[in-house]
Amino acid sequence: RHTRTHACAVRPDAKGALWFGQRDTTMAFVHGATLAIAARVSPRPGARDDRAHPLRAIAETPRACRDVAATLSCGGRAGGDTNVCRMSASALSSRVSPNMRKARHPGNGARRGQTHRCIKTTFVFASATGSDSSNASSSKTPTPKKLRVAISGASGFVGTRLVATLLHGGNDVVVLTRDVDKARNALRNSFSGGTIAFADPSKWAAAIVGCDGVVNLAGEPISTRWSPRIKAEIMASRIKATKRIADAIAACPVAKRPSALVNASAIGFYGTSTSKTFDENSPPGGDYLSRVCQAWEAQAVELRATAPATRVVLLRLGIVLDRDGGALGKMLPTFKVFAGGPMGDGAQWFSWIHREDAVGIILESLVNPGIEGPVNVTSPNPVRMAEMCSALGRTLGRPNWLPVPDFAIQALLGEGATVVLQGQKVEPSAALKAGYEFKFEKLEDALGDILR
Repeated sequence: RHTRTHACAVRPDAKGALWFGQRDTTMAFVHGATLAIAARVSPRPGARDDRAHPLRAIAETPRACRDVAATLSCGGRAGGDTNVCRMSASALSSRVSPNMRKARHPGNGARRGQTHRCIKTTFVFASATGSDSSNASSSKTPTPKKLRVAISGASGFVGTRLVATLLHGGNDVVVLTRDVDKARNALRNSFSGGTIAFADPSKWAAAIVGCDGVVNLAGEPISTRWSPRIKAEIMASRIKATKRIADAIAACPVAKRPSALVNASAIGFYGTSTSKTFDENSPPGGDYLSRVCQAWEAQAVELRATAPATRVVLLRLGIVLDRDGGALGKMLPTFKVFAGGPMGDGAQWFSWIHREDAVGIILESLVNPGIEGPVNVTSPNPVRMAEMCSALGRTLGRPNWLPVPDFAIQALLGEGATVVLQGQKVEPSAALKAGYEFKFEKLEDALGDILR
């Protein structure tokens, strides 16, 4: 993708806003379950890179399995950030030729074999970093319309990549957050273009006015053992954030009302099954997480009554894959110390999606007027847990031999163990019908890209 960047040093402008330039094992069987669970944990932020050390894996056992349960059930932590502090980034213009689709990921350089598609509208989104522009011909490419997008949960696993992609395309982002300082720090490396502003809850209504779309990824994390109190908080956090955003959209003057609300949900909506295949027309399940998703979606859908011109898209997120978070981020340390294996019998379905495609579907949902209602954010080729672990082992050159037994997971997670030991086979029918072209349809390709 052809980009032009104008870098500048970090400095305050005349209004005090900050400007950022472009930043070019032998072990007894009795310990087997403990080791396998333990290594599903990533290091503390800022800690030295000792993830491959077996003793570290043993030390952090309880948190590890809880974290994997959370990412499997909700498609990766969407982010907990739920007074306007404003930051302007360095200016960036973006031109895209249909023949130029190679892109880079932040900090990883150019990745061969990855193809980015052009959204079939007047809007253009750049990848999260720059790209090869030696053969560009911007004179033949129309200037894309710049978007202004409000995002809650922007500091989470999916949100950070979404913000970086939008900003790099020269778009403007408004971060709806409960903690401005925390959100600013989490997104500091995303400031590559466009303008980013931060709004606390008291300013959400004003911040949404004039936005082209709103993306709601916020919700209390579920990476803990569920008690009645915790379950109530998980439910309430999603309902309250969604209601606040929907009310703010409805209160906007009609001429300045966002045209789309893209609201997160999860494939947990369908419940679990080892034999059924689910698409967007499938009925909901009856377990706790399904009830959470149903209530979450119902709150968003209420906007149709108060702002009928605003499209409501319900993102049913699958298991989002990338190396620095989500389920894969918790599984990697296990495999790196030669102790990798599936959870349970490995027969449960693993409906995955590369983080780049998750962001791509969100962007498509923002600008494609033909997308409305539920959208499964999963790859067209789900696999079973055993297949996932085998593919991961092959990609890393590590064995896949040490499963975590059912009883160990149940002892640690209680009711939450069902989301690890069971899964669902989900198909992205709505995304395919809308014409979205997946960058990574096969698991081997996705893992090769992520772990290259």
